[in-house]
Amino acid sequence: MNESHNKTPDYQILAANFKSCAANSNIKLGKCLHSSVIKLGLHSCLLISKALLNMYAKCKLLDDSHLVFDQITHRDAVTWNIMLSGFAGTRVHDSEVMKLFKVMNFGENFKANSVTVAIVLPVCVRLKGLKLGKSVHSYVVKTGLDSQTLVGNALVSMYLKFGCVSSDAYKVFDEMCERDVVTWNAMVAGLLENGLVFEAFNMFKQMIKEGIEVNYATIANILPVCASVEFQFGKEIHCYAIRREELFFDVSVMNSLVSFYSKTGQMKEAESLFKRMSFKDLVSWNSMIAGYTSNGEWLKGLELFQEFNSLNLTKPDSITILTVLSTCANLQNLQAGKQIHSYIIHHPILCDVTSVGNSLINFYSKCGDLVSAFQSFSSIRKKDLISWNSILDALAEGGHTKDFIQQLHLMLKEGVKPDSITIITVIQLGADSFQTRMIKEAHGFSLKSCLLLGNREPTLGNALIDAYARCGKMEYASKMFESLSGNRNVVTCNSLISGYVNSGFHAEAESLFKNMTERDLTTWNLMVRAYAENGYFDKAIDFFIDLQNHEMKPDSLTIMGILPVANQMASVQMVNQCYGYTVRSCFHDVHLKGAFLDAYSKCGNIKSACKLFESTQYKDLVMYTSMVGGYAIHGMGEEALRIYYKMVENGGRPDHVIITTILSACSHTGLVHEGLKIFNSLNEVYRMKPTMEQYACVVDLLARNGRINDAYSFITSMPVEPSANVWGPLLGACKNYHEVEMGSVVADRLLKMEANNMGNYVVMSNIYAAKDKWEEVLEIRRLMKMENLKKMAGCSWIEVDGRENVFIAGDTSHPFRISIVNVLCNLDKQVKDRFQL
Repeated sequence: MNESHNKTPDYQILAANFKSCAANSNIKLGKCLHSSVIKLGLHSCLLISKALLNMYAKCKLLDDSHLVFDQITHRDAVTWNIMLSGFAGTRVHDSEVMKLFKVMNFGENFKANSVTVAIVLPVCVRLKGLKLGKSVHSYVVKTGLDSQTLVGNALVSMYLKFGCVSSDAYKVFDEMCERDVVTWNAMVAGLLENGLVFEAFNMFKQMIKEGIEVNYATIANILPVCASVEFQFGKEIHCYAIRREELFFDVSVMNSLVSFYSKTGQMKEAESLFKRMSFKDLVSWNSMIAGYTSNGEWLKGLELFQEFNSLNLTKPDSITILTVLSTCANLQNLQAGKQIHSYIIHHPILCDVTSVGNSLINFYSKCGDLVSAFQSFSSIRKKDLISWNSILDALAEGGHTKDFIQQLHLMLKEGVKPDSITIITVIQLGADSFQTRMIKEAHGFSLKSCLLLGNREPTLGNALIDAYARCGKMEYASKMFESLSGNRNVVTCNSLISGYVNSGFHAEAESLFKNMTERDLTTWNLMVRAYAENGYFDKAIDFFIDLQNHEMKPDSLTIMGILPVANQMASVQMVNQCYGYTVRSCFHDVHLKGAFLDAYSKCGNIKSACKLFESTQYKDLVMYTSMVGGYAIHGMGEEALRIYYKMVENGGRPDHVIITTILSACSHTGLVHEGLKIFNSLNEVYRMKPTMEQYACVVDLLARNGRINDAYSFITSMPVEPSANVWGPLLGACKNYHEVEMGSVVADRLLKMEANNMGNYVVMSNIYAAKDKWEEVLEIRRLMKMENLKKMAGCSWIEVDGRENVFIAGDTSHPFRISIVNVLCNLDKQVKDRFQL
């Protein structure tokens, strides 16, 4: 065979090379080849002209495309489609696409084909031109292109994008002669985009029934919805994918399954799938890291990112960075976050992504580094509303009111319009700082800008109710509640109930509760807490039982709400029942454990409190404080000190609450030296100014242990004016140690400070009576009558065999009174006999 017959013509080789340049965006080589074409005189060849046109169009060099297009004398549909596709691909020349389409149909001898229609219809969507799209549809019907599956798919997708579901999308779908998997995928995806979840599920099921083999796009569409609506259906899709090997080993399908299990909290299944993947792309790693982060397994998420980074498979993208920064923020791992920040700085592409800058603001603010948060904000080149909201939220969270107002004014000056999130941040800052004026100004702005009434959900209105209530302005809160009469939800009612509860208006809270048509667990929790904290124990228990009768499952807040009832009733049985429930419910809230520890201590069961403390792996400051307090009220000072110093050794920084608690423990157990050492450490070690309560603890520490003069000297040398609570313990000690003269001095100061405090009169009267100074006793009683003071009867109670026994001074109504008195007398005799020996 002659060699010339086997040789490929030059124009075919050149056309293939142009196609390769288009695929690789190698425009430099493409232009060199274009020069060669002109030199060889092949530019008149239609095949080469199309290849050139395609290359320039794909590389988005539209001016060059036009030059080549204008030189083509015999244009066909393919030539026009290449031009249309090039302009449409830029997404900024949509109007030019429609002009070309018009010229193509009215200025040439041939008409558009199915590919042309598939190019033009998405452009109509981007132009938001429903009428334009319908005119193209009319053209399709007239030219008979409606029988083409490709055209039908494009029409279905267009109508769904415009939200024309039942009237147009379904009609086109039903009239299609042939449907392929793309048709069904378009329907499923479009229905989901329109929020028609159940219709999408039914469409998917119908697709399976009709024997259409789903592809990776089908699974990617339906699985995210299964995560939020139908978990079991998601598992069925997983089984279906396993039976179809070509699907199961597709990386996008595996990524969708990993994401599905992560979103449903099934991290073991997600991990198993991830490890079995033979090939992992960036989406795979991002999905798994995001799964750990969203499920609170932040340490695992950070470790997986470090593994991914060490493999050098591909560079992290902005999604990776956003996820990992969120992980570091939750872990409050400042060092790891700073390393990621350094990586961002060395990659300018990431620096230009506004969302990355926003994430840095959020990270630094959560770690308490407001300086770095503000620097990150300042370095964002193109700040969006989220950027401003992020820095404002950071400043509000840190309580920097002046800086917050300054940045808010700067935001308005730069023409950035606040949204409801901005206003809610302003409202919350106003509530936190008790600045009603700030709340009112935000309220007024939200009305003027139609933000308050423009939202479907009353989120902003709820925030205003809550803010006014927290500032004690219940009249404003009630008026705001009334203004939302046509747009309330459960949160609206809960916000007002919370305000009523905190203001002590329990009748109003209960009235609103009874009128609610819908209640959630928060509603019930508020009512339980309201009655528990205000001494209405029976009502609190009734609400606690009633919420369970309404098929509500108590959460950790419910239990924390009912525990004060058990504390006040000294009911170990109730505490045990509540604790058993939390164990069965797998609650791991460290604050709840602290509450149980406190409850066991107050109910006299220090062994259970100690056991709970030791069994808790992660102990926060609240738990240490509760355990120290538990030992303190049981007179176990040495044990309280051991726990306190254990916390300090573990790197814990004490606050005023635990310092006050340990000082009280030392006071009650005679550990004077240790107590003074801890008090001195406040300023010397922790640079904290003592509170008035702590000064009172030191006075009690000294006075209770007989060092009356030292206690008096301590009070008189205080750098601040002592309160009545500081003088009180010294007066009590004067009574115990029969220090009449010192008692008189202290009582004189106290009676000037607290003329209506009955206790001070009683203590001073007892001091005089012990020294047989009856004239002074009579004078004290005369003063009490002048002030119209009466001593309240003492009251105590104890639970025995699940029954509460109440004792009031002077009351002889208890059925076992005689037996109780006999036992107490016997015990008193045994104690006296023991010390006489």
